Amino acid sequence: MTARITDLDHLNLRTARLQEMIDWYGAVLGLVPGPRPPFTFPGAWLYAGERALVHLVGVDAVPPQGPLTLEHGAFRASGYAELIAVLDAQGARYRVARLPGEDFPVVQVNVWDPDGNHLHIDFDAAEVPD
Repeated sequence: MTARITDLDHLNLRTARLQEMIDWYGAVLGLVPGPRPPFTFPGAWLYAGERALVHLVGVDAVPPQGPLTLEHGAFRASGYAELIAVLDAQGARYRVARLPGEDFPVVQVNVWDPDGNHLHIDFDAAEVPD
């Protein structure tokens, strides 16, 4: 029997702008720093409730990408209007897209963090005005 993946645990991002990233994820996505093991390197674990969804690792410079590149990470959320208001207030770059087809009632808010990482925040289409 093989293991069965049931959920995404967290994203781990290396950054040379640790505090700026902590601030951005807090201001835009409402994630807050929380408990983190006493690693020998700088970083932060950013939480939504009881769950650390983003792990930041502080580095002097971000090395070039290896053979595996991550195009984006995604979060499921509620509070579409509130997120759009925050993004507008922050002057953040974002793009809204509805998934095509009746079988996928999802609206994605595509955003880019200070390091240029692409994230999309997924909302139930019923929550989003036409």
